[in-house]
Amino acid sequence: MASEKSHTDEQTHFRTCNLCEAMCGIVIKHDGKKVLSIKGDKDDPFSKGYICPKATALQDLHEDSDRLRHPVERTANGWKEIGWAEALDKVAAGIQSVQKKHGQNAFGIYLGNPNVHNLGGMLTIKHLLTSIKTRSRFSATSIDQLPHHIVSMHLFGHMLRIPVPDVNRTKYMLIIGGNPLASNGSIMTAPNMRQKLKDIKARDGKVVVIDPRRTETADIASEHHFIRPATDVLLLLAMLNEIYLQGYADKPHAKNSRAAALVPEIARIADFAKDYSAESVAEITGIAAKEIKRLVKEFCEAESSVCYGRMGVSVQEFGLLSQYLIMLINIVTGRLDEVGGLMFPNPAVDVVNNSGPGYLGKRHSRVSNLPDFNGDYPVVAMADEMLVEGAGQLKGFMTVAGNPVLSTPNGEKLDTAFANLDFMVAIDYFVTETSRHAHIILPPVSPLERDHYDVTFNNFAVHNVAKYSKALFAKQRSAKHDWQIYLELAKRLDKKAVLATKVERLIIKVLGPKFVLNQGLKRGPYKGLNLKQLKKNPHGIDLGSLKTMLPQALKHKDKQIHLNVDFYQADLERVQEVMQDYDDKQILLIGRRHVRSNNSWLHNSYRLVKGKPRCTLMLHPETAKEYGIEDGQNVKVTSRVGSVTIVAEVTDELMPNVVSIPHGWGHGRKGVKQKIAQAHAGVSVNDLTDDTLIDQLSGNAAVNGVPVQLQAIAPEATDLETADSDVNFDMESGSAA
Repeated sequence: MASEKSHTDEQTHFRTCNLCEAMCGIVIKHDGKKVLSIKGDKDDPFSKGYICPKATALQDLHEDSDRLRHPVERTANGWKEIGWAEALDKVAAGIQSVQKKHGQNAFGIYLGNPNVHNLGGMLTIKHLLTSIKTRSRFSATSIDQLPHHIVSMHLFGHMLRIPVPDVNRTKYMLIIGGNPLASNGSIMTAPNMRQKLKDIKARDGKVVVIDPRRTETADIASEHHFIRPATDVLLLLAMLNEIYLQGYADKPHAKNSRAAALVPEIARIADFAKDYSAESVAEITGIAAKEIKRLVKEFCEAESSVCYGRMGVSVQEFGLLSQYLIMLINIVTGRLDEVGGLMFPNPAVDVVNNSGPGYLGKRHSRVSNLPDFNGDYPVVAMADEMLVEGAGQLKGFMTVAGNPVLSTPNGEKLDTAFANLDFMVAIDYFVTETSRHAHIILPPVSPLERDHYDVTFNNFAVHNVAKYSKALFAKQRSAKHDWQIYLELAKRLDKKAVLATKVERLIIKVLGPKFVLNQGLKRGPYKGLNLKQLKKNPHGIDLGSLKTMLPQALKHKDKQIHLNVDFYQADLERVQEVMQDYDDKQILLIGRRHVRSNNSWLHNSYRLVKGKPRCTLMLHPETAKEYGIEDGQNVKVTSRVGSVTIVAEVTDELMPNVVSIPHGWGHGRKGVKQKIAQAHAGVSVNDLTDDTLIDQLSGNAAVNGVPVQLQAIAPEATDLETADSDVNFDMESGSAA
């Protein structure tokens, strides 16, 4: 009878997983109170049943005993639960106290990347930002995709008008510095990339990966080429030069393409890379000249082709110039806005027409003089703004869904900076490496307790879809949504807001963010589409393949593509300096991504951290031999800013003189309240990355290609240094032993 009752009580909920960019449809079986299972939704028109291991973490996060359910205040005796009214009043008072004493901009704010995975957060964050009235804003953008935004703003007139590879129809895909099998895309929302890449090869196409590491994607590609870190710009310049030398820019399909007809400056590109022959870059990049020439020939002669570069390209010293060159290669070969090439998604909620185009360099950071982008300063400037005394010094700070101590360069320095603030608040689920410094933490509900629609990632989807999911579980009366937290703080901080703003906030307070979503759907490009329709289609609605959108997609008033040649050409002088000074004997550090990981808080899911430890130092056998390092041995890795001790993983996945440490680990700091993560602490790669190593053109952090030194540690010297690795986690009791 008990099993029959359990079966009777079982309910089904259709949803989109929001833990990464892939937007995979999931089916959740539950009994109204507890999740029973999470599986892929075969009827989802986008993911078609595919999910990655992260989806199960939605249950882990919802049920996590470490997740905060009530506001907490840091006291001399530890964390103390307080009521919402008291917490919000104290936060507002703390912010106002800092600003009254030190000025409006003495209070800063950092937005982490989970914000863009959150419907309520995306549609209401502006109310929090405008109420704080500070120019001291930072976000995860400048340690990630900032070059994509700047290139799209320059060329197409809007920072979010980013074209994506038409992976479902291309015959040749060139992937530089990307690992879509681990990321499920990344600025290319595409679930089940393994199958998509296999499909390219099955239709007699080709997948080529260029990366310092033979990644999971490289393993299934048609071919893989090692490239020395941070030399992608040289390869791309040589490829662009070869396109002209081999005459492919003058071929009819390139010269007569829709994009070519819209580029007034196209003639200037013929000479842009003339000084960079394949022969001149071969030794530095590690890719032979004949291979560079062959790749160009194959790319240009393919029936359809697309060049895609991601994190490995963006987060290096020439990230912006490299992404610009990738766009140029697609344009001059006639691959932009063409089937199988680089195409513009057409999302149901048109974020481009409902947001500003973006800007670069209206203001510069106080200490490092780095340009802001769309009101955000680069994250590499953050610590100095807190530590360097003088007018405008940051004395207070708020983090929203972010853990910058682990995710931004020179984490130890930032850790010190947070510890010295007059007042800090975090909007976060957990007591993390960052939020442990907060005076008050305001926790929002879990993802399963809120409605979901992908406002952001439909803008990068390789197939147009729309899907709305109601909250699976009703939130507790004592809990608050993040958007409710934002509005409550805005009400306290911005009592003199104009009437229109007060009315807008009241409507959202009563009707919720879904009201704003519905308005966006009604104003979107698909006539008759609204929230009511989406509710009737819980698996989602298929809106069709990517279609040609030029010139309508362009947001410049003249409906032209603006190449801004002078801006980018000026950076070639810096490229010449790198060519002259490049040391191929230097050990360079790169990051890496794993399909079971995305943000640091996912390490508190036992499903995602079980198995073989993943926080290791990957290095090539030749490099290991040179430094006397054996597999499994502890190694001290030192950079300009710090050092870590980590276990070596000797593998030919990496090219010689390159080492790799994954992002998001380093949970051994005191005061962190995540038992599972602490039992699998690892080390933080950002205790090695350098806040002075940047892409000077954009201000983006350069966390790939960081110079480091290696030192093998004798076994008897590791006892104290690796004590935290002796902590065992009891899966049954859920406690550290």
